Amino acid sequence: MTFQIRGLAPEQFTHLFSLSDAELRAQGIDRHIANAALSFPCRVSLQDAAIGEELLLLNFAHLDTTSAYQAKGPIFVRRHALLAPLFVDTLPPMLDQAHRLFSVRAFDSADRMVDAEVASGGELQTLLESFLRKPEVNYLHVHFARRGCFAARVDRHN
Repeated sequence: MTFQIRGLAPEQFTHLFSLSDAELRAQGIDRHIANAALSFPCRVSLQDAAIGEELLLLNFAHLDTTSAYQAKGPIFVRRHALLAPLFVDTLPPMLDQAHRLFSVRAFDSADRMVDAEVASGGELQTLLESFLRKPEVNYLHVHFARRGCFAARVDRHN
């Protein structure tokens, strides 16, 4: 099954980096400096931040729908993140990590969850392909299972 994963558009976050910490906090946003490798996955670049990089942790509506499954949750965005290339039939760097545990949620065309499973990074691609073989599945959402951050939307690639 052919699938694709893309990052979020950086333009929707760029203006936030010019705000003071107090202005960010008023919007429920935290500024961070990455202090460990493979610990700060950026939702725009689909890469982990390098130690010393500035990021924002903010709440993002990743399932903006009227279904009962509408959802928003935490994501990291790197200050100088560029839009990730389209990943087709391959995982972006932050998802291709065997040490990470992922929660995958399968949704139908009415944004209702029809299946869900947890997988390690080494099993993730197989799980994505398996879900997308099901005719009732329209798209997938991947989350970092331990912290709950939204990681990526996965769609079929035409």
